[in-house]
Amino acid sequence: MEFTNGQNQSIRQFLIDNKQVFEDELLNEAKNVRDKIEEIQTIGNIDLLRNAHKLVLFVVDEKEKEVEEFAEQEGIAWAKYSLTLELKIEWIQAIRRTLWNFLYKYDKVNDKVNSRDEFYQLESKINDLIDTFLNGFFISYSSFKDKLLEEQRKLVESLSVPIIPITSSISILPLIGSMDRYRATIIEEKVLFEIGERRVQTLMMDLSGIAEMETEAMQFFIRLLDGISMMGCKPVITGLRPEIVQNMAKIDVDFGKNAEMKGTLQQALDSYLDLNAVNHTAASSSTSKFLQH
Repeated sequence: MEFTNGQNQSIRQFLIDNKQVFEDELLNEAKNVRDKIEEIQTIGNIDLLRNAHKLVLFVVDEKEKEVEEFAEQEGIAWAKYSLTLELKIEWIQAIRRTLWNFLYKYDKVNDKVNSRDEFYQLESKINDLIDTFLNGFFISYSSFKDKLLEEQRKLVESLSVPIIPITSSISILPLIGSMDRYRATIIEEKVLFEIGERRVQTLMMDLSGIAEMETEAMQFFIRLLDGISMMGCKPVITGLRPEIVQNMAKIDVDFGKNAEMKGTLQQALDSYLDLNAVNHTAASSSTSKFLQH
C-alpha cells in the first residue's frame, strides 16, 4: 500500500492519514504477535493495533504524562489476564521500528535533511518516551501481579486455618496437608486471635489430614498449645498419624503434656458434646434448686 502525500503535514497527521500502511508494516515487524492478535482481543479485550496508534501519537506529541498513564493501564490489563510478556516486548519493539521507518519516510516526502544534532534530539525524545512506556508497563504489571499474589496468599492463609464453631464454647480446627514453620506461625496467629474473639473454651485440632510435620513445626506447635492454654482454652488433639507420632518420639516431643489426646475427632465430639450436655443439665438443676430455696 502506498503512502498518502505527506507534504506540509505534521508527523501526527501523516501517521493518521497512513494508518493502514502503519498497521501493515507493524504486523510484518511483529510476526509472532500477529498470529495472537485475535486471541489477545478475546482474552483481555485488548485491541493491539488501536493501542499501537494511541501510543505512537502520544510519543510524537511528546505527551509524557499520557504515556505513563497508558503504560499503567496496559500493565494492569496484561497482568490481569496473564498475557505473555515476551509478546508485549516484541510488540513494543516492533512499534519502535515501525515508527522510525515512518519518521524516515516523512522526512523523505518533505525533503527534509536534519542535522546531526536535530537527529539525536529527535532520537532521544522518541526512544526515551517509548522506554518510559516500557518501564511504566513493567512496574504496573509487576505491582498488579504482586498484589494478586498477596491477596491469594492471604486467602490461602485464611483457608488454611478454618476454625469451625460447634457450640458457643467449642470449636474445631481441621488441618490438612503438610506443616512447616511458616504455616505453624500463621496458625498460631490466627488461632490465638480467634480464641480471644469467639471466647472459645475448648479447641479440637484434628491432625488426621496432616501427612507430614517438620521438626521445627512440632516445636512451634507445642508453643501454640501453651498459648491456647494461657488464653483459658483447653486444646484437644485428634487424629495424629502413626508416622508423625514416630517422628515425635525420635526427637522426644510430646503434645500430650500440653493437650488432651483423642484417637479421632468423632471420639472427641462424642465426649465433649455429651459432657457439655451433662454440665448444662447440672447447671440448670442447680439453678432451679437455688430458686426454690
